[in-house]
Amino acid sequence: MDNASGPRIEPDNPEGVRWTFTRNYPAAVTSVAAVEPCDVSWRLAGERLRASNVPVSRSGLDGQSVPFDDDSFDAALSTWTLCSIPDVAAALSEMRRVLKSGGTLQFLEHGLAPDEGVRRWQRRLDPVQQRIAGGCHLTRPIVDLLEAAGFTVKNVDVFYEAGTTKVSGAASLGIASSP
Repeated sequence: MDNASGPRIEPDNPEGVRWTFTRNYPAAVTSVAAVEPCDVSWRLAGERLRASNVPVSRSGLDGQSVPFDDDSFDAALSTWTLCSIPDVAAALSEMRRVLKSGGTLQFLEHGLAPDEGVRRWQRRLDPVQQRIAGGCHLTRPIVDLLEAAGFTVKNVDVFYEAGTTKVSGAASLGIASSP
């Protein structure tokens, strides 16, 4: 998020993992509105949040309906989130609604693999994954979902995360913009 500035929204951060790095927000980021559905995650992230170099406020519980006016944010960050939001189309629509025109959505998400052989295994294992991993889907086509929500994907790197299986570690890292 080196080029981010102004207020920023971050939806549904599992277990407060991302907030491990909150001390490192760029100086131009003025605040972070965190949409976090899990009370336990919010408590676990407490120390990291207090140490942040910018104010981070819990500003909602559901990325599918956020309590902000249109065009409220300059930037958004989504990491390992889109796999488990029940209505991902609604969440992306909300993210686009609250981003200013030209605002950026930076993302790191796991989802549908680039290789058909891995995709077959993902489709087989997806029902089990959803049951044991809090609704997490292995088969969501991240770039397609972003484009269907009206974002313009500026750049994306699709790869397999090191240290994971290809089935669970197919990742997309990129930047999309709001029209």
